[in-house]
Amino acid sequence: MANDDTKVASSIGNATNIHISNNPTLVMSMHGNADLEKGLASSEKAESPIEKSVAAGPAPVTPVIGPPPDGGAQAWLVVLGAFCGLFVSFGWISCIGVFQAYYESHQLSKFSTSTVTWITSLETFTMFFCGPIFGIMFDSYGPRWILLIGTILHVFGLMMASLSTEYYQFILAQGICSPIGASAIFNASVNSVSTWFAKRRAFALGVTAAGSSLGGVIFPIMVTQLIPQVGFPWAMRICAFLILFMLGIANLTLKSRLPHRPKPFDILSFMRPLAELKFVLTLAASFCFFWGMFLPFTFVISQAERYGMSTNLAGYLIPILNASSIFGRTLSGYLADKVGRYNMMVLTTFFSAILVLALWLPSKGNVPAIVFSALYGFGSGAFVSLAPALVAQISDVREVGVRNGTFFAVISFAALTGTPIGGALVPVVLHDGYTGLQTFAGVVMIVGSILFVFARGAVGGFKLTAV
Repeated sequence: MANDDTKVASSIGNATNIHISNNPTLVMSMHGNADLEKGLASSEKAESPIEKSVAAGPAPVTPVIGPPPDGGAQAWLVVLGAFCGLFVSFGWISCIGVFQAYYESHQLSKFSTSTVTWITSLETFTMFFCGPIFGIMFDSYGPRWILLIGTILHVFGLMMASLSTEYYQFILAQGICSPIGASAIFNASVNSVSTWFAKRRAFALGVTAAGSSLGGVIFPIMVTQLIPQVGFPWAMRICAFLILFMLGIANLTLKSRLPHRPKPFDILSFMRPLAELKFVLTLAASFCFFWGMFLPFTFVISQAERYGMSTNLAGYLIPILNASSIFGRTLSGYLADKVGRYNMMVLTTFFSAILVLALWLPSKGNVPAIVFSALYGFGSGAFVSLAPALVAQISDVREVGVRNGTFFAVISFAALTGTPIGGALVPVVLHDGYTGLQTFAGVVMIVGSILFVFARGAVGGFKLTAV
């Protein structure tokens, strides 16, 4: 009978241990009780137990964090919020080609192409360059306050852009204020999703990134259709109201799975990843590819119009590009979890670079421009969803905010310089086409694709396995 009681007590104890180990709150409670018992035991020999208790203070407790659930209602609600976040942040940035063409022929017609491109390139640069700031804020405080700050700045910047008439005003409103807010939204969205998924992370980020593709479809059509009907100022305001609505959903659903504690800002924390070969190679590959990736987004409309496409039809090239990007981002993410994320990145980046050199470069008619837009959107869209997945794969999940910040801050310089370089190549190198711009884009993207091969080797070797 005693043995049976012992067995029952043992089994109850084991079950209790299992339950407690899966409950961080109970773990912390048990740790606290254990510390209390130790303190009481030692106090028998102490001369002043009260003073000793005050001096010692509470013992530090480290919460026990289980593996990501990789699904469930709460996790997919976070993906929904992140989808809305990328719809209004990267989705808005993806329609820069519409503003490039519009500003050149309207408010800023007296400025050169290269000068106007600084607005759109600064927009992309600012969104990514602010990554380290919002990365450390995410690791310290989670997504709530970052998202709220981003909502205010992004909407306010677009409202001010609706009132702008001078070059410096567009720079301040659309090139700086709005993309700072978009950066906060983008980083809060991507980093939050990464905390809820591990094995299915690439697919979850692919679904998230599809939000930017959908935004890149809807916003260009809205802008091009609304401007003739209500004018540029109200077209921008209507877009800002839609963004505010989507961000309402994001603010209600986005959350992190990790406990967040304030951390001091340490510049070295952003530099440490640069000492890792696999991170540096991934970063260098992404920089080169990103250097040329946005040139088709910016110039596909003006290039098509130069070779005879009507303004009305050319206005749909960016929506076509972004619509196909929806499938590129989700499908590549789904396959990447099965065949390897680096493997999928190598395939899609080479595919995109070849399209630029083999299809966009020689195209001079409507059909090649439309086909290129559809295929390029599919190929280049994979980069947006796979890049954060690669960083998360080679990082501790507790540092994903900081490391994503370092990653996007560095490649932001590619976004800042790539478009003005391409714009300068149009009138300077060749007077009869976009050959210089297209060649530059294709070559740097090929270099980036080759570097992804070396990055893959540094992470998992060169054998044909899932990496």
